[in-house]
Amino acid sequence: MFQLTSKDFKENDKIPSEFTCDGKNVSPHLSWSDPPENTKSFALSVTDPDSASGLWIHWLVYNIPGNLKEIQRGNLTIEAKELENDFGKNTYGGPCPSSGTHRYFFTLYALSANKIKDLTKENFFDKIKGYVINKTEIMGYYQRK
Repeated sequence: MFQLTSKDFKENDKIPSEFTCDGKNVSPHLSWSDPPENTKSFALSVTDPDSASGLWIHWLVYNIPGNLKEIQRGNLTIEAKELENDFGKNTYGGPCPSSGTHRYFFTLYALSANKIKDLTKENFFDKIKGYVINKTEIMGYYQRK
């Protein structure tokens, strides 16, 4: 079964502040197992559906090599590409809710294409849709102190 896990937080658990705007704001470790056959590459989204302004994008990554099985804490492979997030940066932006507890979905997509071109924050989800073989996700939550 295609599964996404993290050494830094468990499914439906609190995300440690190190990975948020209250800490070092580095991306957590992510690893996956049993990708579908014919997976050529992966894409990753980190989103907050609880934002007052709608779905907030924290991280969009694509062209992650198909032979990769993990992303180390704070260290994305150079071959992968990052898109602008809703903080206006082309990098990971950790949880930073303005109020209350928010949920953060780390979703990994197994894709049938080696490389996808011309992706933007605005078209990311639509453009990868045609290439998705399967997806897996892990959800954590965070509330500022």
